[in-house]
Amino acid sequence: MSATIETPPETPAEKTAVLPTVSVDEKPYRPGMSGVLGRGVAWAAVAWLVLAVPGNHLSPFDLGVSDVGVLSTAAIFAIIGLSLNVLIGYAGTISLGHQAFVGIGAFTSAFVVTDLGMEFWLAVPIAAIMGGVQAAVLGAISLRLSGLYFALVTLAYGMFAEESLFGIAALTGGEGGKAAPRPIGFETDYQYYYVCVAFLALVWWLDLRLTRTKGGRALQALRENPRVASSYGINVKAYTMLAFVVSGVFAAIGGSLLAHHDEVIVPSSFDFELALLFVLMTVVGGLRNRLGVVLGSVFFALLGSGFLVEVLHLTGFVEGVIGLPKEFVALVIGPILLLLTITRYPGGIGQQVAPIRGWMLGGRFDRHAGAVKEIEVNDVRA
Repeated sequence: MSATIETPPETPAEKTAVLPTVSVDEKPYRPGMSGVLGRGVAWAAVAWLVLAVPGNHLSPFDLGVSDVGVLSTAAIFAIIGLSLNVLIGYAGTISLGHQAFVGIGAFTSAFVVTDLGMEFWLAVPIAAIMGGVQAAVLGAISLRLSGLYFALVTLAYGMFAEESLFGIAALTGGEGGKAAPRPIGFETDYQYYYVCVAFLALVWWLDLRLTRTKGGRALQALRENPRVASSYGINVKAYTMLAFVVSGVFAAIGGSLLAHHDEVIVPSSFDFELALLFVLMTVVGGLRNRLGVVLGSVFFALLGSGFLVEVLHLTGFVEGVIGLPKEFVALVIGPILLLLTITRYPGGIGQQVAPIRGWMLGGRFDRHAGAVKEIEVNDVRA
C-alpha cells in the first residue's frame, strides 16, 4: 500500500511568479584602431609633460631652475595631499594640524643626513617611521573623540609642534634652520624633480594597494557611518589608528622631500596656514579620488608659487583685466573653488576629469562619469 503526498495547490501569485532572469550584458566595449591610437597619443602627451618637459628634453620650452623647483614642490604637495586623503577621504576624520606631520618628517630627515651623516635614501624611511610613530601616539590619545573634537585635538597638536617641538634647536637648528643636502647624483633641481616624481609614484601605488585590501575598504566604510560599520564587525578604533599611521607615514615622506628640496629648512615654514592649504587642496581635488587629489595639490602648489599667474601674465589676462597681485589672486581663487566644490561639484577636480580619465583607460567618453558614489558597508564583510 503506497502513500501519496499531496501538494497544496498553487496560489495565483505562485502561478504567475517567474524566476529572475540573468540579463546578458553586451560585449565589453573595445575601442577601435583610431581610439587606441588616440589614447596612445594622449598617454604619450602626458608622459612628455611629466617626464620630458621639466628636464628640457624634446621640449620647445626652456624651463629655468626656479620653474623646475616649483614643479618639484607640486609633486611633494601631491604626496601630502594623498596622505591627508587617507584621513579625510577614507576614514572621514579631518586633520587641522597636518603641518606637524610634515614638519616632523622634514626635520627628522635633515637631522639624519646632517647630524648623523647618513644617506638620503636612509633618511626618508627613518622620517617615515617617525611620522608613523607620532601619528600612532596622537591617534591613541584621541581615539575616543570624533568630529569637531577630533579636529580640535589635531589643531592643538599642530600648534604645539609649531610653538614647542620646532623650537628645539638641537633638532631644527633654531631660527637659522637645519641644512638638508640633496642626495648624491641628484643635486640639481632638474635631477631632484625626478626623485620627487618617483616617490609620488611609490605613494600612489601604496595608496592604491591599500584601498584594494579588506582594511582599505573598511576604512572607507568608516567615513559613511562608523556605527553601522561597527555593527558589521569592523573595529572602528583599530582602522582609525591605521588611517592615522598611514597618513603620518605619507606626510613624513613628503616632509622629507620638502626639506631636501629647500636644502635649508626653518621652523617658520610649518604654520597653521600651511595646514589649511593642505585641507583646501585635498577637498577641492576630490575626496577619495587619487587623481583628483593629485591634480588639486599640483594646482594649489603652482598657484601659491605664482607659476600659473605668471603664465596668465604672459597672456595679459591677469595683469590687464584683474590687475591684482599674485598673492591676492591665490587667496581669492582658493576659497571660491572650495565653495564651488561644496555646493556644485562634491567630487572636486576628480569629478570633472572623470570622463577624460575613463576614456584614457579604454572606456567610452561618458560626460556623466564621476558621480560621487556611496561606499557600501557590505563590501567589507568578506
